[in-house]
Amino acid sequence: MTTIEVTGRLQQQAWADKVLPPVEEVRPGLWSIPVPMGPNPLRYVLVYALALPDGGLALIDVGWPSDESWQALVDGIRGTGHDVTDVRSAAITHFHPDHFGLVPRLLEHTDAELLMHRDDACHLRYHSDDEVERQLDEARWELRVLGAPADVAGLGLVDFVRLPDGRTVDRELTADAPLDIPGWNLRAIWTPGHTPGHLCFADDDAGVIFTGDHLLPRISPNVSTSPMQTQSPLADYLVSLANTERMRDHEALPSHEYRFRGLGARVTGLLSHHEERLTEITEAVAARPESTAWEITQAVRWSRPFSDLNLTMKRLALRETDAHLLVLSERGILSSTPAPTEADLADDAIEPVRWSLATVSEHHTSSSPSAIHYTEENPQ
Repeated sequence: MTTIEVTGRLQQQAWADKVLPPVEEVRPGLWSIPVPMGPNPLRYVLVYALALPDGGLALIDVGWPSDESWQALVDGIRGTGHDVTDVRSAAITHFHPDHFGLVPRLLEHTDAELLMHRDDACHLRYHSDDEVERQLDEARWELRVLGAPADVAGLGLVDFVRLPDGRTVDRELTADAPLDIPGWNLRAIWTPGHTPGHLCFADDDAGVIFTGDHLLPRISPNVSTSPMQTQSPLADYLVSLANTERMRDHEALPSHEYRFRGLGARVTGLLSHHEERLTEITEAVAARPESTAWEITQAVRWSRPFSDLNLTMKRLALRETDAHLLVLSERGILSSTPAPTEADLADDAIEPVRWSLATVSEHHTSSSPSAIHYTEENPQ
């Protein structure tokens, strides 16, 4: 079986030793800067700094919103021979706080241009307290529809770091859009799945692709349903994987763990992982027809016993299972009872959606999502 080739040896050793890797110059004028992210199993995010002809820097991602992370970013930039005030732009792979979280603080020190995909940028505008509460209510309602018990459903949606009131993303990127970073040939690659607007950035001249959370050397990124997601995030992710495989000769510079080569092998492994997961979920539904997503989540295997997961991890597992159930429905393998509508939001006795194998009359031939190629304008 073809495997990946680890190119970030120091990063891999640091990962094994559970310490921060060093700041490294990956290519002339291109550095990886590890920024810690608190008590999180991923431990750090890799921010990338690119030297500009005028002496400035461009960043790819910025790090987790904490004082410790900010100091690590500032120190890491100094380690490249620059100052944080030299940052001219920040291209963000996606809206999660370990990637976007330090943007407001960065903007206090520099007039950096901010670049993101429009489908993630739309979620980061300033929200009033009432708007945030409405989103939380919607998330709690969705979890009840999935059959979550009160303690899990009550968690709702973790709010994200937002842009300051009145501030917007300077440039909303679309697929294949050039980043126009002087001295580099970077372009955006739209890879929805982990988030609706997740972007990778490729420089064909340098032979590198910044993969964000889309492709990591060891971990399968969480792909879950949520009010901020597309209609079928796993279907989007499978397509994104197939499209990313075209970059197989590039060195992957991910946001976590370590650099590697062998995109084709990694994509094949992830596609196989999700097909195995889809089979396991189908078997769980066949064994217990009319199960809720919550019941199915408890019936399948996880990296740790489900009972040992904390409430947040149980919620993520539930939404990940839901994403797989939607793909199985699209393929005509499973069917579900009708979902309640948002008009039922205040109903304390919402009947959750239940899943069974599709009957012969319901079963239809459906293209595997990994064989469909969506366009930027029509991601569904």
